[in-house]
Amino acid sequence: MSSLSRARNDPGQYDDLAAEWWAPRGAFCALHWLAEARARLVPPPVRPGAVLLDVGCGGGLLAPHLAGRGYHHIGIDVGAVAAATARGHGVDAVVGDAAALPVADASADVVVAGEIFEHVVDLEAVVAEVARVMRPGATLVCDTLAATRRCRFLMVTVAERMGVAPAGIHDPALFVDPGRLRRSCAAHGITLATTGLRPRVGHALAWAARRRDDVDLVPCRSTSIVYQGVGVKAATWTTC
Repeated sequence: MSSLSRARNDPGQYDDLAAEWWAPRGAFCALHWLAEARARLVPPPVRPGAVLLDVGCGGGLLAPHLAGRGYHHIGIDVGAVAAATARGHGVDAVVGDAAALPVADASADVVVAGEIFEHVVDLEAVVAEVARVMRPGATLVCDTLAATRRCRFLMVTVAERMGVAPAGIHDPALFVDPGRLRRSCAAHGITLATTGLRPRVGHALAWAARRRDDVDLVPCRSTSIVYQGVGVKAATWTTC
């Protein structure tokens, strides 16, 4: 589990847990489930050599789900260990901050921001950076945790006790209201639609009983816990 000496949401926890990125039933098991769910939302590439920018790529968990789809998969992560792990799984990964992406304007055909918005202090700055690097007409795929009492209880208190999330990995004060995320995206020309995400009940029960190692996540109506977003940047939008 994560270091008890670190504050909640300290990114250094990911270095502490580096060996867990690809461990079966490891500390990052839920991130594998989320990576598969978000990969379903990635559209086919619109041109040869299309760039998919994976913001907060972690250990490269999205890579197996993009194999053979024709994208140049570029990863950005604040952790050097995570970026190195991602490179080992075929991601062109570099170290960088989500609030200051080391990427040229209008260079990405798809931006994936998986489980990153609930970790940043300045959401608007990160959304602005995401929008800056998107080409006109580009797609944003994201998922994050809702700023609700229900989410705080289930994703912090319960998930940490069950081992679905490492202890201290989240600061619930940073969880993101879906309406706020949609408004922030709209301010930068991205029309974002959100939908809830939940585990398939039978899979979750089998996982808890150690009868399976993965859990399928499926869309649901409620966005009060985990939710996904898919947005498109206006074709005529220019960054100020």
